[in-house]
Amino acid sequence: MKYILASASERRQELLNRIIDNFDIIISDFDEEKVKFNGNVEEYVIEVAEGKALDVLSRISEDSIIIAADTIVVNGDKILGKPKSEEDAYKMLKDLSGKVHRVYSAVVVVNSKTNKVKKECIFTEVKFKDLTNEEILKYISTKEPLDKAGAYGIQGIGGVFVERITGCYYNVVGLPLNLLNNILEEVK
Repeated sequence: MKYILASASERRQELLNRIIDNFDIIISDFDEEKVKFNGNVEEYVIEVAEGKALDVLSRISEDSIIIAADTIVVNGDKILGKPKSEEDAYKMLKDLSGKVHRVYSAVVVVNSKTNKVKKECIFTEVKFKDLTNEEILKYISTKEPLDKAGAYGIQGIGGVFVERITGCYYNVVGLPLNLLNNILEEVK
């Protein structure tokens, strides 16, 4: 059976390589803006990941297992996506400073041969240290936070801001490997 990752994320590709040797990449064209947030974070992130999976499913003809994921950062009742500018990144990091926030990832796996679909969502709590303005500005100057949900990458330079996590580390990176591995066993 062929495996397809519905993501352009290099981090997801690297992580998936740890459990699957050979897979194709088909980048989803799903418009995430079509999904409206109704207050339920898990439903929202699952709906986005499912949209990605179903978009790729509609474009393939060969029997495949499609893997899609979406990751968001939630601080209080605010969803923090990727920053739109350096100023936006600064505001996000300032808001996360000294606080615990949650990182949610949804994983959706579709077996096109059996029509099995499995959807799961988990979260990890992340505690940031108190950040100085200088630390934030220095980090933003690296450009690392500009393409990351919540304006930081735990696997990169941004990892120095993390005092502790409760939950799956790989979830914060963008692909919870234990969860995905369990789902793949169920969907085969």
